[in-house]
Amino acid sequence: MVDGQDTKAQASTGRTRGRPRSFDRATALEKALMAFWEHGYEATSVSDLTRIMGIGAPSLYAAFGDKRSLFEEVVQVYGATHGAFSDRALAEEPTARAGVARMLREAAAEYTDPAHPYGCLVVHAATNCTSPEVEELLRGQRNANIAAMASRIRADIAAGLLPAGTDAGALARHAGAMIQGMSQQARDGASRAELEAVAEIAMSIWPHD
Repeated sequence: MVDGQDTKAQASTGRTRGRPRSFDRATALEKALMAFWEHGYEATSVSDLTRIMGIGAPSLYAAFGDKRSLFEEVVQVYGATHGAFSDRALAEEPTARAGVARMLREAAAEYTDPAHPYGCLVVHAATNCTSPEVEELLRGQRNANIAAMASRIRADIAAGLLPAGTDAGALARHAGAMIQGMSQQARDGASRAELEAVAEIAMSIWPHD
């Protein structure tokens, strides 16, 4: 009787816990990130993802949800890893000028690193995309980056580190246009040195107090 109860308890526990995954979730997620980064959201199919991630479709859906849910998680991971340099630059440098200059320099290095696809996932992954939700997700990420720069510039204006008449919004959008353009240039074959030169010119237009 005890054996029977143990068997039932084990069966019940097994149903509660579910079958253990036969793959490393973080590794599979990084592989999906690379696929979306290289080919974009629209051109990366579920069959592509299962092949690249080394898992079956049922495992993909069980672990990540549908393709869009997987992509949303990929964007979060990208922002915390490969794309984290921009937030770090603004947070760690003493002025907006220094933060944006560092951001552009590090973009030149990151966007041309041969260890992963060139450019920026957030800039390119929604090209020719038919999902308005995905387009809005990446648009929101790009606009948030520009808003963070504008906020930092306004703080420097208030502190007297930039002239009172500085247009914080326009200056931030200029920097955003530079970093997005550098991403495209990297995908078109520009070298790190070439993009660093672009970054230097971009910073030359910044106003002085």
